[in-house]
Amino acid sequence: MSSRYRLDLVLRPAEGALLRALGVATRRGYTPVAVDAVASEPDGRWQVRLEIDSARSPDQLARQLEKLYDCLSVEVVPCTP
Repeated sequence: MSSRYRLDLVLRPAEGALLRALGVATRRGYTPVAVDAVASEPDGRWQVRLEIDSARSPDQLARQLEKLYDCLSVEVVPCTP
């Protein structure tokens, strides 16, 4: 049975950072269903909300995303139906 989770990411404003994060999610077998990104002021970091659908634990994906140089933080939040 699959569940939905939201991952709140903070990314450096670097070329390809969002694509790398999405690539990690899809290559690890997680299905992105929604992405929302906003640049924060004044440092320009990206606040990204990535909603995924998977039967696997989102914590494993969070650990993989934290290894990316451009990823400054990851927080996992369960989505309520």
